[in-house]
Amino acid sequence: MNHTFYFVLALTAVLAANAYGAVLDIDGDSMFDGSYYVLPVIRGQGGGLSLGGRGGQPCPLDIVQESSEVDDGIPVKFSNWSLKVAFVPESARLNIETDVAATICIQSTYWRVGEFDDERKQYFVVAGPQDSFKSFFTIEKSGDDAYKFRFCPRTCESGGPKCSDVGIFVDETGVRRLALSDEPFLVMFKKANVTEIPSKTM
Repeated sequence: MNHTFYFVLALTAVLAANAYGAVLDIDGDSMFDGSYYVLPVIRGQGGGLSLGGRGGQPCPLDIVQESSEVDDGIPVKFSNWSLKVAFVPESARLNIETDVAATICIQSTYWRVGEFDDERKQYFVVAGPQDSFKSFFTIEKSGDDAYKFRFCPRTCESGGPKCSDVGIFVDETGVRRLALSDEPFLVMFKKANVTEIPSKTM
């Protein structure tokens, strides 16, 4: 490897950082590969994000919002962005995984968009294995102190479905479930303590 290669590599990283910027936590720090709680910017309608069963059954698991605003939920971690940067970049397609030690459903906990729910006329965000078409999201700035998630299928890059905001759908039992929506769920991120992660199981 010569010096020119390393210079180009460094320049590419700088340009990517300038183009995308880092997602910031509530302390104003750049987010890296740790675990973070996803909390609502608007308080009073629920707490952080967690895993919950569907239709009164414990499995499979969906991504839901805790009913109590004092409950931070379960942290998530981010991975698989293509930019050669260490921080979590804004607007770049990435995977999100609920950072839980184990689940009673014995299933992966990556976020993904499920099949269309004909009864509720919604696409819900569910937990499951990684999928190159259903498991990529972006984190985008929304105002001064808020972020929103968008679902960005790989096919949108070639004239397929466009990116969609992720919002909250309150189902018939009162559970607040993440779903594709015209009204985004505005969030902020709080770094989780390492000692908190192993104790969380679902």
